[in-house]
Amino acid sequence: MGVKETFKALSDEYRREMLELLKNGRMTAGSIGEHFAMTQATVSHHLSVLRDADLVRTERDGKYIYYELNTSVFEDVLKWILTFREE
Repeated sequence: MGVKETFKALSDEYRREMLELLKNGRMTAGSIGEHFAMTQATVSHHLSVLRDADLVRTERDGKYIYYELNTSVFEDVLKWILTFREE
């Protein structure tokens, strides 16, 4: 995905909070949803936006789908941002 999709995904406060949760390791959508006062459908929508922006990856384990950070995208964004620093 491109920079536009990445920043769009990061622009939402709830999605940033979901990413913060995932810093501690992979989680299911249900366990992520427990931290928010929103429907499971809304949680799934936010996770879909994060997945479409390639900020999270999914892995199926039995009947559960686990979400985890895709740190390589964060590294790419950070490298791009650092090109703007003054030397």
